[in-house]
Amino acid sequence: MKTVLNVKVDPKVKKAAKAAALELGLPLSLVVNESLKRFALQKAITFSAPLKPNKKLARWIKAAERDLKAGRNISPVFSNVEKGIEWLHS
Repeated sequence: MKTVLNVKVDPKVKKAAKAAALELGLPLSLVVNESLKRFALQKAITFSAPLKPNKKLARWIKAAERDLKAGRNISPVFSNVEKGIEWLHS
């Protein structure tokens, strides 16, 4: 027999989760059930945030993208290690 669980949830979170579940063709209750099962089994919960480079890394990435577009600082492709080492020493 199933039981009802009442949980206070931010309305925006519920709306976004419901939309994501609907997009996958799943009822939100199935998503919640699976999350609870995983938590009970693993006794752990994972939180993640989108990876965002720090300011210095972001500058390096932009510089590398500019170099790539301009064809600068690009090494050739090598058929073997020896040719790569030879190019490095030239």
